[in-house]
Amino acid sequence: MKGFMKEFKAFISRGNVMDMAVGIIIGSAFTAIVNALVNNIIMPLISVITGGISFDQWNITMGAGKDAPVLGLGTFIAAVINFLLIALVLFMVIKTINKMHEGADKLVGKQKEEEKPVTKICPYCKSEIPLEATRCPHCTSQLDKDEA
Repeated sequence: MKGFMKEFKAFISRGNVMDMAVGIIIGSAFTAIVNALVNNIIMPLISVITGGISFDQWNITMGAGKDAPVLGLGTFIAAVINFLLIALVLFMVIKTINKMHEGADKLVGKQKEEEKPVTKICPYCKSEIPLEATRCPHCTSQLDKDEA
């Protein structure tokens, strides 16, 4: 049991697990904000456009009687709008992050281009040797200019 608890403690204290937990919490808070936006602002505006029909009333009754099944189209449409808004915001956030990464990659790429290699690997003993070397100081192999 001690081994299990120690392994669990190591797992839970990893940085990526904590990042994931924070992301889930922020995601649920964001979902609550989007739900409030859709239910309290967008749906009433759509209701005004459609002549005062509330989305809660957009139902299709399948049969007759008090216990007849009902298709809740309004609730479904609200869920689709929620999904589209969340997807749009996530797309914009990810696109912004990708642009920042591209800028950083370009900066790092320029730095790497400026740094020219000064060493090479000996093809015989795999030791690192100066780029201009014609003989390996480790295995004393004769190197051609084209090798390594």
